[in-house]
Amino acid sequence: MSKEFTLALIQCAMQPEPEANREKARDLVLEAAKRGADLVCLPELFASPYFCKREDSEHFDLAETIPGPSLEIMSATAREAGVCLVVPIFERRGPGMYHNTAVILGPDGDTLGLYRKMHIPEDPGFHEKFYFTPGDLGFPVFDTPLGRVAVLICWDQWFPEAARMAALQGAELVLYPTAIGRLHGESEKEGLRQVDSWMTVQRGHAVANGLFVAAANRIGLEEPDGPGVAVHFFGNSFVADPRGEVLARASDEKEEILLAEVDTRRVDETRRIWPFLRDRRIDAYYPLLERYGK
Repeated sequence: MSKEFTLALIQCAMQPEPEANREKARDLVLEAAKRGADLVCLPELFASPYFCKREDSEHFDLAETIPGPSLEIMSATAREAGVCLVVPIFERRGPGMYHNTAVILGPDGDTLGLYRKMHIPEDPGFHEKFYFTPGDLGFPVFDTPLGRVAVLICWDQWFPEAARMAALQGAELVLYPTAIGRLHGESEKEGLRQVDSWMTVQRGHAVANGLFVAAANRIGLEEPDGPGVAVHFFGNSFVADPRGEVLARASDEKEEILLAEVDTRRVDETRRIWPFLRDRRIDAYYPLLERYGK
């Protein structure tokens, strides 16, 4: 497997029509490949505006099966571009069973595996518990031609347990397809606080686990298509190395293809000098299986 490769994060705004978003994503992936990308990650739920701003059963019509429309075009795109590709979708698993899912494609367009979002938020403007069943696949790590990669999704970013589980299974890179922002009307100052917290916790995962971390976010103000709140997605997609250093960071407003060089040899180099995994006290961590205290 390759030790060095180019990672591309797609940061973009979404249009109302899924087909337009799929075609746009295709163009951006092909452009990323032209710029040298070997692995490309799209934002969370890239095929539509962020419909979880309010509860509406009609939005379940946006869900797709696996395989389905997004995977059909993205599989062909991965094959044409010769890249590994992370494709986040709204999955229809069966009647009344829906997941927030990411599918990992190889450079031949074949599916390497999938991850179903484990942590499901419920906040004003982010009513995901109405739409998504929590994942049941755990925290898998995928063997790709570029190395061992884990994919977690958005709200998973805030949970150190998820990143640690990925690290313990050999992940060298954790990718976070994301749709995160501030509610429209919140101050710009508050938005900057949120961005700082968001980046800080993920950089902490990189340091604590000695691996690369990358988050691909969307941008722009998305109004609700009915009663509800508007959300201003704040971009700032970024890549951090195993010491938490930010290797590349996108803006808060522009559509971008963010490129960063990943050298997976740095995982072992970092863990040799910061052997956090070696010094874990697994004999003392049983209270983590409790909801809270005793």
